[in-house]
Amino acid sequence: MAVVLILALLVVGSVLFHVLSPWWWTPIASNWTYIDSTLVITFWITGIVFVAVVSFMAYCVWRFRHKPGNRAAYEPENRKLEVLLASGTAVGVAAMLVPGLFVWNQFITVPDDAAPVEVVSQQWLWSFRLPGVDGKLGRSETRDISPENPLGVNKNDTTGLDDVIIEGGELHLPVGKPVRILLRSVDVLHDFYVPEFRAKMDMIPGMITYFWFTPTRTGTFDILCAELCGVGHSQMRGTVVVEEAADYQAWLEQQQTFTQLLASGEPQPTN
Repeated sequence: MAVVLILALLVVGSVLFHVLSPWWWTPIASNWTYIDSTLVITFWITGIVFVAVVSFMAYCVWRFRHKPGNRAAYEPENRKLEVLLASGTAVGVAAMLVPGLFVWNQFITVPDDAAPVEVVSQQWLWSFRLPGVDGKLGRSETRDISPENPLGVNKNDTTGLDDVIIEGGELHLPVGKPVRILLRSVDVLHDFYVPEFRAKMDMIPGMITYFWFTPTRTGTFDILCAELCGVGHSQMRGTVVVEEAADYQAWLEQQQTFTQLLASGEPQPTN
């Protein structure tokens, strides 16, 4: 009976902890409510299965507890039960996977009007590159990185001459405008993650990964690295500021372009 009581308390305690827990998601600040919805579906499915399995275990411990004279019945196979369990498991797994596939398709299907923004990671610093007046980012290569060219922008690509370079500063974005985040690492694996945006993606040396989102409210949000990248991993933080279009434009006009950065030979403003 003690085992039955412990299992029952485990079920009740787990449900109450989930319902009453103060540790929940941060308020969302992007269009990815679909990710929250998918997690809720997963919680419901796994929660129901957890309650059912543990409750069944408690019932079996109580129902088939030892009694004098009772003998166990040995049944090596039960085809009906095996089909039922296999089918139920398949339905449950499919119910968790299918919503995620739809969300993933949306996650990688970038709107045509999304503005490109490059995020460059290195131990242990976030840098950013935004398009200039032409709305396009120039080509870049890790091999071209130097003290005068911290992001390795191709000097011979005219589309990159007006790019805005922000090394170690804040990333500003206009509210309500979709952005395509292009992710590049110059050393080891990193992961660009803003909890309020619900969106994250690994940054792999030698590759350009991407995702997109639309900021839905103004504010200042922390950028975290969600991939262990060395001894300074926990201190690898940045800031993204979402603001109204007029404030964003005023900030953008204060930043140095790639051409101005090369001409000055000095670090650009960081905020």
